[in-house]
Amino acid sequence: MLADQPLLDLGWIGAHAGDIALRTLQHLGLGAMALAVGFAVAFALAMMAAGRPRLLAPLITGAGVVYTIPSLALFAALVPFTGLSLLTAEIPLVLYTQLVLIRGISAGFAAAPPEVLEAADGLGYTRRQRFLAVELPIAIPLIVAAVRLASVSTIGLVMVVTLIGNNFGGLGLYIKEGIASFFPTKVYVGAALSVSLALASDFALARLERRLAPWAESHRDVQPGASAALAGLDPIGA
Repeated sequence: MLADQPLLDLGWIGAHAGDIALRTLQHLGLGAMALAVGFAVAFALAMMAAGRPRLLAPLITGAGVVYTIPSLALFAALVPFTGLSLLTAEIPLVLYTQLVLIRGISAGFAAAPPEVLEAADGLGYTRRQRFLAVELPIAIPLIVAAVRLASVSTIGLVMVVTLIGNNFGGLGLYIKEGIASFFPTKVYVGAALSVSLALASDFALARLERRLAPWAESHRDVQPGASAALAGLDPIGA
């Protein structure tokens, strides 16, 4: 950084607004793809492990072991196998979502009180109908909470992707380039926009939770949610 160089060059930001928007979209795309794939995988695994503690425990343990691996080491370990490809960027991002998502989704599936499940069975619901009408609505707050945590951490981890190459774009490039060229504006732009994306995603998911489970806004425990879900039950064929 030069002695007369400002910390934030507004002229540079204005002149590169298009490039900033592009890299922001690239960053968001990488994170959204990893979160979507990670959620699909975690949801399937949590469904398999529902009601099976002996299966759930090793899944969470395995996801926890992966979570302890330094991100840069995991990215580098994949390069000999997948090269500098999109898979190299996405596989670690997906893996790092699993601990939070599996635990959150599994906790959501286990949140329905036994008496609510018994009432649904008494009304003639099949296992699938009970899951869709009772268990899933009750699980929504915990599931969304897990997705919120995973989204924030994933957006942060996308910054690391730039260390394995410039092919993927994203805001991390600004930090990398800014440090290399002693130009702090790039560093601040990359960091500020990454934080803004994380906050925006958390806000959007919180709004989504309010729409999907409005009863959870004023009652954060699962019992009122169970009552709300049960209130919507009707006998089969009614």
